[in-house]
Order: sequence, then C-alpha cells, then structure tokens
Amino acid sequence: MTALQAVALYAGINLLLLTFLSVPIGLNRNKKKISIGDGGDPQMTALIRAHGNAAEWIPGALIGLFLMASLGYGTLFIHIVGVLFTIARGAHGYAFVSNQTGGPARRIGAGLTLLCYLVISGALIWKAVS
Repeated sequence: MTALQAVALYAGINLLLLTFLSVPIGLNRNKKKISIGDGGDPQMTALIRAHGNAAEWIPGALIGLFLMASLGYGTLFIHIVGVLFTIARGAHGYAFVSNQTGGPARRIGAGLTLLCYLVISGALIWKAVS
C-alpha cells in the first residue's frame, strides 16, 4: 500500500463515519417531527453537533494527510496518524450518539484529534521549511 492509498483508506473510513453520524439525525427528525434545526430537543442538539463537529475536523485532517503523502511522508507514518485520528473521531462521535458527552470518550476523542492536528501541522511545516 502506498502512502496515497493509506490516505484514501482513512478518507473513506472517515467519510463513512460522517454518514453514520447523520443517520440518527434523520431518524430522530422523523420520530420527533422536527423539520429544521433541533426543535429545542437536547438529544437532537447533541446529534447535530456530533455530525457538525466531525464535519468541521475531518476535512482538515484529510487534506493534511494528503499533503503529507504528496510530500513524501511514508505509509507507516500516514497509518499511525490516520488510525489515531479515526479513533479520535469515532470516540468523539460515539460520546454524542450514546448520550455520554460528559464521559471519557469525548475527552479522548477531542484530545487525540488535537494531537493529530499538531502532528500533521508540524509535519507539513517541517517539510515546507526544510
């Protein structure tokens, strides 16, 4: 597997995660007859934020991984960062979907996401200036 194929793998998985996070929103909209927004329902708010948060963080990481692969970073490094990022986003989304926003999954997800962003940022800056 090449580094670019590794990026494609994590892009596919994270796009599936986004898709899975959208399903409970649609199901709850139908069940609770909420057409637009959250209807003042705390569960809907949490589900919408789970999807929104993933949609905010995933694109940047995938662009970063793609640039890393394009700049010659190895497949193993891409896999390490990709796996950690995917676990982070899965844990964070799980916390919201399972209504455990105060639990460890959210903290782990947020912390690992930030760590991955720092690693990606550092790697890109390193290649840009070296």
